[in-house]
Amino acid sequence: MENMLQHSPCQSFGTDCKELIAMIKEPQEWPSFATELEKIETLQICFPEFKITYVPRARNQMSDFLAKTARTFHRELLFIGCSIPVWLPRPPQT
Repeated sequence: MENMLQHSPCQSFGTDCKELIAMIKEPQEWPSFATELEKIETLQICFPEFKITYVPRARNQMSDFLAKTARTFHRELLFIGCSIPVWLPRPPQT
């Protein structure tokens, strides 16, 4: 969310984590994550039309592949854009 504020006017986020959506909607039910949820709540204020939706992993294979590939870089990797960078491998075609 912090990176999106700097680089994109995007207001909508998607996740395959139902628990994250539950945490954001009912933060008092998740006291163990109070610090993280406070930060998310503070960032939400910066997005006038903030929306987060559940996207099943089966419908989000490209994003899932890109996230897993980025983790193999073993360093912080930040990229916000509308297309996949040429240096990032593409998923195998099924």
